[in-house]
Amino acid sequence: MFQNKRRSSGKHKMNPTPHLSDKTIAVLPFVNMSASEENEYFSDGITEEIINALAKIDGLKVTSRTSTFHFKGKNIRIPEIGKQLGVSTLLEGSVRLAGNSMRITAQLIDAAEDFHFWSETWDRKLDNIFEVQDEISLLIAERLREHFGHFEIQEHLVDIKTKSVEAYQLYLKGRQTFNKWNPEDVRQSIIFYQQALEIDPNHAEALIGLADAHSFLATVASIPFEEGWGKCAELTKKALEINENLPEAYYQLANLAFFIHCNYREAFEHASKAVSLNPNHVESQQFMAFLYTLAGKKSKARAHLDNALSIDPLSQETQFFSGYVEYMTENYTKSLKQLDACLEVNPMNIPVHAVKTLCLLKLGRYEEAVNYFDALPPEIVVPGEKAGSQAIGYALMEDNANAKRTEETLITLANGDDGFTADSYLFLLAGAMNRNEEAFAWVEAAIKKGSPLLLLRYADPLVSPIKKDPRYTEFHHQLFPQDLFDINNEAGKKSALLDEETAAAYKARLIQVFNTERPHLQPDLSLRSLSAQIGIHANQLSWLLNNGFGKNFNEFVNHYRVEEFKQLALNPENAHLTIMAIAYDCGFNSKTVFNTYFKKETGLTPKQFLKK
Repeated sequence: MFQNKRRSSGKHKMNPTPHLSDKTIAVLPFVNMSASEENEYFSDGITEEIINALAKIDGLKVTSRTSTFHFKGKNIRIPEIGKQLGVSTLLEGSVRLAGNSMRITAQLIDAAEDFHFWSETWDRKLDNIFEVQDEISLLIAERLREHFGHFEIQEHLVDIKTKSVEAYQLYLKGRQTFNKWNPEDVRQSIIFYQQALEIDPNHAEALIGLADAHSFLATVASIPFEEGWGKCAELTKKALEINENLPEAYYQLANLAFFIHCNYREAFEHASKAVSLNPNHVESQQFMAFLYTLAGKKSKARAHLDNALSIDPLSQETQFFSGYVEYMTENYTKSLKQLDACLEVNPMNIPVHAVKTLCLLKLGRYEEAVNYFDALPPEIVVPGEKAGSQAIGYALMEDNANAKRTEETLITLANGDDGFTADSYLFLLAGAMNRNEEAFAWVEAAIKKGSPLLLLRYADPLVSPIKKDPRYTEFHHQLFPQDLFDINNEAGKKSALLDEETAAAYKARLIQVFNTERPHLQPDLSLRSLSAQIGIHANQLSWLLNNGFGKNFNEFVNHYRVEEFKQLALNPENAHLTIMAIAYDCGFNSKTVFNTYFKKETGLTPKQFLKK
């Protein structure tokens, strides 16, 4: 039920610089400016690569592709997009591809006030695509750090994935078709991925794409379950042999461990690894929330769910997980409301229907539960789920005749091919009716044969009547090893980049440089160029500004520019100059930025200051 659920489916007044903790950005789909619409895959690919690159930065919250692509081709105001995504900054751009040449433009926008505070254009050769992506991502990261405050940036954010541009383009075409989430297009994506791998067999990302495609087709029963997941396992293993730092690969391993091998420990370790490699990998955040929920660790589950919701707020998969967690934590009314909201968007969402019937049963709405699947299109009804909800509903209603009839149907389905779902409902039925011996006999048998749904069903609220039995706790500790949760959370805390004595020395050096050499008069001054002037690494300077002065780079530099303006503007020799002429002489290159920082520093507009 839970594998790859996404597949079921004028002038502006500028606010002060965002708080140092408000480090959120969404990358909107880059516009295809090429002559051919067929190059759409390339602009989509550039967008995804920049999202993935920025997502590597610890401390920067980057919205997932699923939510940002929701706005593709839509005419929605920037402030509204920022509000819906819950971000302070947006990145938009365009891509023009012509033969072996490409032009990429990008601009950063304050989401709340809808103004551009940085833009750049790159004209490059396609042969250097990865170097260009790295250059763009690094520059964007630098500008975000200057605007937001401290976070550390690696030397490179984009790795060379293949030496073949043709293989890379085929991989992007595979990604574009796969993201349409239907069997026909996924089969076409397999062709693109295979063509890419024929050119470069060591293209790890294409291997993972191919693995994902096979797991999708197995999940929606377009190919045999074991065949699809077996191929997924083989391809994922090969991809990790090429690149052991792929969060997508560990996410696949987590799914394989949980749903195929019924191994919670391995699933937890793989999902944890994926999150550690990329905290912005939303699928892994969701999976961690799922795993913690099953183990009864509510606060941990909600922490990961909140991360997923902040990364991918418009994703139906994330919304489904939210409804599921509410169900599992016995907030049935809230869960039902969340699930119904999902169905308004996609009435064909099979997992949502499954959990909704469980909610109805727990709320005592038995008549609705037993008749629920009759009102749905037959093609989305899973026979085991229908028979299971009916058997439990009739049993709880004490309608013995119908309870017996539907239980017999459930048993027949459970004994058939791929009867995993029906079989798991037999456990839910036994647990709901407090038939302890029968319930725990099922658990013992499921452990022996490695039932793929044992872990999923064991903690379900429907079996609450048997949870007081000592055997329940014993099996729970066996299925969900408690030592996995005894992790020292302090280990992740980072130490200071500079010791106290060194930091004090660099603070003094920084103040001296600004007072004597006046670098703030340079309009193109950047944190990285200033760090070279001071003789310190850019990451260390960023840390020093935030921790030593309580300011980000822009705030620190523009303070000196404002002070410079105040001196020059009050000098009678400059009376013939306009306000903005003086501001530009002080290093400002934007009227909006000048007015904003001046008001922030003095509490007055420039005109009010001069009159006063």
